[in-house]
Amino acid sequence: MRFTTISVAAALLVLTVSTSLHAQRPDSQLDPRSVELVRQARGAQAAGNLGGANDLLESALTVDPRNREAFVLLADIARAQSLPGKAIRFYGEALKLDPNDLTALRGQGEAMVAKGATTRAKDNLAKIRTICKAGCADATTLAASIAKGPPPTPVATPTPVAANSNPGTDNAKP
Repeated sequence: MRFTTISVAAALLVLTVSTSLHAQRPDSQLDPRSVELVRQARGAQAAGNLGGANDLLESALTVDPRNREAFVLLADIARAQSLPGKAIRFYGEALKLDPNDLTALRGQGEAMVAKGATTRAKDNLAKIRTICKAGCADATTLAASIAKGPPPTPVATPTPVAANSNPGTDNAKP
């Protein structure tokens, strides 16, 4: 009697797990709606509508959160808006889906340079060089970005204090 309930429970567990695994799509198949939204976002980005492109990409990720291209485009838009920290995070999400994505590695490295993290950018460059043994454009671009260094940060110039505008009220004693 005890073995019957245990074996029934085990059979139900196996049935449940196998059904849920069978219902999942392979990683290579993205939802076509998500792919179409990314295509529309590329058009909006090319037209200069970064906000609209951003909205379309977020919708694409809602439809299919495995769309690596959407993360890369979101990161590119963040870099265009001078938000390197946000770009690094989006490139990181793309790299979670495919750690060997050369575009994401290069983009993340360039965003790291813009943020001032050249050591971490050099780590990305080393990964790119191990992935593509022969010289590749992504490695060359990132190496040039690292050599150039982070962009200069604007230094606030102190505003000169206006001289006392009322000369009759200086601190002279009578």
